Amino acid sequence: MSQGLLVVGASLAGLRAAQAARREGFEGAITIIGDEQHLPYDRPPLSKAYLADDAEADHYATSEELAEAGIEILCGIRATGLDVAAKEVLAGERRIGYDALVVATGASPRVLPAHAPLEGVVTLRTLDDALELRTRIQPGADVVIIGAGFIGSEIASSAQERGATVTILEAAPVPLVRAVGDIVGAAISTLHERNGVRLVCGAQIEQISGDGHVSEVILNSGERIPADLVIVGIGASPATSWLASSGIALHPIDGGIVCDEYLESSVPGVYAAGDLVHWPNGREEGTIRLENWTSAADQGNRAGINAVLSEKRAPFVTVPYFWSDWYHQRIQFVGSADAESVSFVSGAPDEDRFVALYRSGDRLVGAATLNERRLIMKLRRLIQLGQSWDDALALVEQMTASRAEEAAG
Repeated sequence: MSQGLLVVGASLAGLRAAQAARREGFEGAITIIGDEQHLPYDRPPLSKAYLADDAEADHYATSEELAEAGIEILCGIRATGLDVAAKEVLAGERRIGYDALVVATGASPRVLPAHAPLEGVVTLRTLDDALELRTRIQPGADVVIIGAGFIGSEIASSAQERGATVTILEAAPVPLVRAVGDIVGAAISTLHERNGVRLVCGAQIEQISGDGHVSEVILNSGERIPADLVIVGIGASPATSWLASSGIALHPIDGGIVCDEYLESSVPGVYAAGDLVHWPNGREEGTIRLENWTSAADQGNRAGINAVLSEKRAPFVTVPYFWSDWYHQRIQFVGSADAESVSFVSGAPDEDRFVALYRSGDRLVGAATLNERRLIMKLRRLIQLGQSWDDALALVEQMTASRAEEAAG
């Protein structure tokens, strides 16, 4: 009997996989299982508007909408193993069969090693985590955030807006180097101090201390930082431990699923999408893994189609794009930070609006902007088309001149 398409992970990527398969003509059964009790929801606002402004959670689809599309969703079910020979996902004592499988279980937040567990030391990944943080971050509270990446920085912005006293501790000398490079990483990190949030780079934590509940963070410099709440934002690891004995090839460093250009794993019929996928993008050598909303949505669409509609099977190729909101400022990035040089071609690192372009040879390979929402997608298009550095400079000059005319007129 046909088992249809099974999607493990009620995430953005998982939902998009199911919806794309149905939209493109797949007529078989489609089932999504997820370990949370919630229907798929938008995660980026959890560290932004949901945390700062007590906004409501934004669910992507209602139960009725999913039922109308012929998509069954089972919440509160955690996958614990995969039997590829039997084509069954194990969920405790339960076995759920499939003909095609899309894995979209995302990533789990990393935790601090070698520190005694204390009340008030938390991470943010889920809607329930965010709800708990909203109750803990109060005006006047001392909040210490470990990690000055995008999640940590967004939480810092939200906590500051809620009236907390915020300190960010970053182990690296410059934050966000892997994401945007050291030049732009240093530039956007000035937003913290400019908005009353202390950023300590090169910070080495000696101890997180407290009597049952956290009370301070002690650095190896001897500094003691008061802490009513410590939020750990040191990245995430692919949530693939349940696949350890499945025979699916996992990346030797982070345990992500190694896929081909079609997002198919080493096991035929098993595809993957979202934060846990290593795949050859076609624009870079080797494989890459992306952790952002755009990639998760687009990969989910492609994996769902590829898994069940062989006649529409196609490689997944993208120009990476992500954004982040700090202190009501919009940071956006496209392409790759792996470049020979980086230049601020509009604005300056300490201003509230800038454009930084990444160059390799005579090609534009990446772009970072602050508060340039109209420009970034045009730059992404130039990268996609393989346009030159001069083309990018001309575009920025044209957009800057047009904005000046609008302001004058």
